[in-house]
Amino acid sequence: MSADGSHSPLQQFEITYFTHFNDVFGMNLNFSNSSLFMVLAVAGVSAFMILSMRSRALVPGRWQSMAELMYTFVADLVKDTAGEEARPYFPFIFSIFMFVLFCNLLGMMPYSFTVTSHIAVTFALAAFIFIGVTVVGFVKHGAHFLSFFFPQGTPLPLAPLLILIELFAYLVRPLSLSVRLAANMLAGHTMLKVFAGFVVSMGAFGVGPLLFMAVLTGFEIFVALLQAYVFTILTSVYLNDALHLH
Repeated sequence: MSADGSHSPLQQFEITYFTHFNDVFGMNLNFSNSSLFMVLAVAGVSAFMILSMRSRALVPGRWQSMAELMYTFVADLVKDTAGEEARPYFPFIFSIFMFVLFCNLLGMMPYSFTVTSHIAVTFALAAFIFIGVTVVGFVKHGAHFLSFFFPQGTPLPLAPLLILIELFAYLVRPLSLSVRLAANMLAGHTMLKVFAGFVVSMGAFGVGPLLFMAVLTGFEIFVALLQAYVFTILTSVYLNDALHLH
């Protein structure tokens, strides 16, 4: 690695700006590579769904089948996890799944940027979900939602300790949800970059690392899919807790 860190495996996660405006009320509103790939992810999801379902053929083609498969997959996931009452929230959960999935997959492309490797992005998503689910819980149950932190049948002497534990576990949900996604994407892409360096530096003897990197790339694609699924199913679990208080 050079003194300026030009070959650092962590360089791929650096934020760069395409605009250089002055801060507005202390906020940096410049357009970055992170912003660009989030826009590309939204555009990609929109184009995929619109173009795939444009024909609405009775016998679906390849792209329509893929779109319908994703739709059905998330719909069944939400129904099985949170029940029929969660159906009104399906469009939001489906959007979350597709956005995280496309961000993860875009990050696998050469010279791209992995948005979901940044805790600021994943935490913003997780915090939005956490606040939304909490609002749903209070709207549906009112003050009775607070009973979620004190399960029925618990001995009163244990109430202070149990409430504290349950409240802490509830409040760390956005942190655990965001760290899980960011850490997996960060670790995987860092490992890919390290082995790519081995392939280049070893020249003709880099066949072994090259083969391992091919396997690792396939595994990272699987992880990208898996993490989108995990993020979505945990969102559904949290929604289930808000709707059914368990």
